[in-house]
Amino acid sequence: MIGVRWLGKERKHDRASGLSDSRPVLANRPRQTGCGVGLILIALTAALVGGPSAAGQDGEVLPAPPEWLTQVMRTAQQSNLTVVQGQDGWLYPVSELRALSVGRFWGPDAAGVSRATKPESADPLPAILDFQQQLNQAGLQLIVVPVPAKSVIYPEPLAEADGPIRWSDTAAAEDSRIDRWQREFYDVLRQAGVDVLDLVPRFQQERLGEGRQLLYCRTDSHWTPRGARLAAEAVSEKIGNADWLRQMVRHKSVIREGKLKLRGDLVEPQSGVSSEEESVPVMSVTTAAGTSFSVVDRTSPVVVLGDSHTLIFHDPEMFGSASGFVDFLSMGLGIPLDLVGVRGSGSTTTRIELLRRRDRMAGKRVVIWCFSFREFTESETGWRKVPVIPLQ
Repeated sequence: MIGVRWLGKERKHDRASGLSDSRPVLANRPRQTGCGVGLILIALTAALVGGPSAAGQDGEVLPAPPEWLTQVMRTAQQSNLTVVQGQDGWLYPVSELRALSVGRFWGPDAAGVSRATKPESADPLPAILDFQQQLNQAGLQLIVVPVPAKSVIYPEPLAEADGPIRWSDTAAAEDSRIDRWQREFYDVLRQAGVDVLDLVPRFQQERLGEGRQLLYCRTDSHWTPRGARLAAEAVSEKIGNADWLRQMVRHKSVIREGKLKLRGDLVEPQSGVSSEEESVPVMSVTTAAGTSFSVVDRTSPVVVLGDSHTLIFHDPEMFGSASGFVDFLSMGLGIPLDLVGVRGSGSTTTRIELLRRRDRMAGKRVVIWCFSFREFTESETGWRKVPVIPLQ
């Protein structure tokens, strides 16, 4: 593949990413049935792209998922595994790999690939377009922010050939993306008038810099504070210095750097999924005097809704350290934010919470819908239409 460079068989280490080459291990985390513990070593093909191709929306040929991705995902599912153990302590949820591998997940294909318990809730497209229409009718701006897959930004611990994948430049990184169906879906949404913020190019660009902090936790399914900050900066730029924002009293805040040790939500030692405690740099948002303050206010004109990516490093029960997405977004905009975050699926539940308020989103200007890309196919609740602001 153009732009992808393979290192030799000698063990190499990437100073910027902390990655080195080795074969991944599939780790068995028993589900509620309590399967036996086991580790399966998988020898992966050297091919980056294999299998049949499919036509995109405009006739563009979309290659099949990389063979190594398909192989890891298939073996994990057959063995009832939920976590893939890569090199250097990197852990990946199998649901992420499945979401990257199922193909087109909207329209007639949705019911065949979605985890939604009800087929009528399998397709994300009608629900997103309906919500967009409701907000447009009320004069509100919607920004959809899918959180990229960890394996899209850091594929090296999973992909085994003669050495880890390396990106030589931005174009190569873009060509090497394995989230092809998600990219097509974002184009479909944009053509329908939905403002979608694709974070992958920005995250890949960050990876190209020397000495950059990791954007995802090794042992957790979420981004690091650095990843959250990068996403918040992208959203702040998209909102810009809007007229309504210029009329508000803006606060000034600063960053206080520190370290946090954690074992993430993918670690299950009793199930064979083990990893050393990782040290994650945190960047706590504080006042200029160094004191903490609340960045959440229900009366804010900006509401953030989404899954646990809106809570990680913000909520006290999720490594709360004032280093989460809403903390950095509040700092960027200079105002507190309304937050509807859930520790679960952010597809339908968050919109139901907005409906329960029964205020028809009065006083709001911008809705930021931030959730893992996995929600498109892996949410069991699926994608229901919710009349937050009933259409006229």
